[in-house]
Amino acid sequence: MRKIGTGIRNRRKAARKTGARKKADGKNPGRGRIAARSLILPPPPGQGKRGERGYLGYLLRQAQAASRLAMERALARPGVTPPQFVVLTMLRAYPGLSGADLARVALLTPQTVGIIIRNLERDGAITKSPHPVHGRMLQWTLTRRGVALLKKCRRHVITLERRLAAGLNAKAMATVRRWLTLVALQ
Repeated sequence: MRKIGTGIRNRRKAARKTGARKKADGKNPGRGRIAARSLILPPPPGQGKRGERGYLGYLLRQAQAASRLAMERALARPGVTPPQFVVLTMLRAYPGLSGADLARVALLTPQTVGIIIRNLERDGAITKSPHPVHGRMLQWTLTRRGVALLKKCRRHVITLERRLAAGLNAKAMATVRRWLTLVALQ
């Protein structure tokens, strides 16, 4: 068992109190460098390594984070989270998916999808039915209320998509979509 007060943090604290780390001239070594280093601020998004000279993976993550934040704000009006929106969208496109299938196509964990399904079912947006062949498997579909909610959400998201596509012609948009699809397949 270790005695209290003998850890590295406490030894450093004791060294600071006694001045053991100070040089003979009384100055703390490296102190000026640390202060100067802390004054260097990263550039805003779109500049330096956060711009066209940045790594593609980082730029994708930066774009995704900005897009997700905008989507969270837009979907807050109808009271839906982005993961809930994805589940509603996938059920509209592929009615009758199981919870496990939803997790795969929505790129969410099964646990997250389970919570989303419970909440959407409680709110009357989706309904379950047993699978015709696999009796224990549940299939999920949108209710009328779910379709109306998704329609309301789509209006907000379409506005965001238009902003994302601003300045891209049809050929450039097709190239971006193709490239993003290829990245997802890697």
